[in-house]
Amino acid sequence: MKISFSNRLFSIILTGLLLIAGLGCKKNHNSQPSNPSSSNRLSDEDSLKYYIYHYMLVTFDDEAMAYFHDSLPLYLWYNQVPISSINPLDDNLYPKAETLLNKIISYPINPETGKPYDRYSFLDRAGSVSDLLQGGVTGDMGFQPVYAYDANNNLHLVVLYVYKNSSAGQQGVQRGWEITAINGNSNISDRNMVINAIYYSSSSSFTFKKPDGTSVTLTIQAMQYVVNPVLFDTVYTLSNGKKVGYFVFNQFIDIFDSANNPTETKNELDAVFQKFQDSAVNDIIVDLRYNGGGSVNTAEYIDNKLAPASAAGKVMYSYVYNDKLTKYASQLQLPSQIFFTSTGSFQLDHLFFIVSRNTVSASELTINNLRPYMDVQLVGDTTYGKPVGFFGWPIYDYDSTGKQQHLADLYSVNFQTKNATGYGDYFNGLVPSKFEYDYVGYNWGDTRDPNLQDVFNFLTTGNYRISAGARLATGAASLRMIPGSLPLKGFQGMVDFKQAQQLRPILMR
Repeated sequence: MKISFSNRLFSIILTGLLLIAGLGCKKNHNSQPSNPSSSNRLSDEDSLKYYIYHYMLVTFDDEAMAYFHDSLPLYLWYNQVPISSINPLDDNLYPKAETLLNKIISYPINPETGKPYDRYSFLDRAGSVSDLLQGGVTGDMGFQPVYAYDANNNLHLVVLYVYKNSSAGQQGVQRGWEITAINGNSNISDRNMVINAIYYSSSSSFTFKKPDGTSVTLTIQAMQYVVNPVLFDTVYTLSNGKKVGYFVFNQFIDIFDSANNPTETKNELDAVFQKFQDSAVNDIIVDLRYNGGGSVNTAEYIDNKLAPASAAGKVMYSYVYNDKLTKYASQLQLPSQIFFTSTGSFQLDHLFFIVSRNTVSASELTINNLRPYMDVQLVGDTTYGKPVGFFGWPIYDYDSTGKQQHLADLYSVNFQTKNATGYGDYFNGLVPSKFEYDYVGYNWGDTRDPNLQDVFNFLTTGNYRISAGARLATGAASLRMIPGSLPLKGFQGMVDFKQAQQLRPILMR
């Protein structure tokens, strides 16, 4: 990715930064690779820090900045950052690019909470987020554990979910199985041991206790596989004859890959919605309780499928950019609004979402977009609270031979979204219609799951049930998830790849 420094304003900025940083730098940022033998070359780390500062706070494209005679920063809250006081090449203050990024995002403060708005922006050095969201490809053991308490507050380690194409999925591991030993060690309360074995090992042995009381020991390996985000789907027939479609959706992987080919995610979603249409469902339950978000494109696709026919042609959501991008949005071909298109697949009486503190961003966008047009109800816990998203910006420089090399992908907050009524300030999360604990001893679709029971009770009586009795259960049914007890592996946020691709050609001119 080339950056031109022909415009005088930017040359002055760069010269000042280089003087502050000293002349011992190893690489300069000309539009062509520098001479490998030159002493005036920045290190890769300094290059990365410089690009982060430049893209977020100055401009994403120097030629466009020169054309408009104005800065074009990408960061939504750039005007709350004291730009002149930050020298990205100060290795004492910012030894790593992440240190600089964390400093930048500490400045925008939410006046309601007195805390930083931005608990979201991050740097992906491996490019794994793009691989996951655009190609559906990831590499791990394929299951997520979590700690849970039983009715007597005894600690258990339980499988939260499994991807069928992974090593764990191929060996039949299921949600609700209890892990009683790892590599022969039964001290499952050792959190570091659990994290190292699952997240940082190529292979580990796990002893699982199944709901029927039997145990099995399996060796599970970290491997590359294609994620299947639809973990479960079915159609229920309730006592009053209502048909209810239910599916678990665990990641908003894009429905099209980078070559515009349909992904497995699109195929799975299409199969689920076709099943629901064939069954003439009256209501749908979408289980997003561990969905950290992903592609905005997939959120739009699902919303178009679920929205009533009356929503066609109406506003789905609006973008909020910073003042600079807003000023030149039309010239940059940045949209201000997205509209519903092919709606009317269903005429639902109610739409339910099962949610939790791990329901993030693109998941929240999907919910918020539909609220102005239909009866949308939430069951579970308050969502994470992330009404903002990323373009996803790859950062490159050149090595000593002049070969382009990928340094990292920058995910800094670039936009906020609001629904057709103008609501989008859910930084503290979306509050459920009915609060419910997450009992993780139940497998997907088990009608004893209190979250499903809440919905079924509403659909048959018109009211949500009182949930106190669920806590009196014993065995696997009593295992209540401890939120935050273990890190959930997976992306949290929403990425608008379409808008990023729209802007990048300007950068490549």
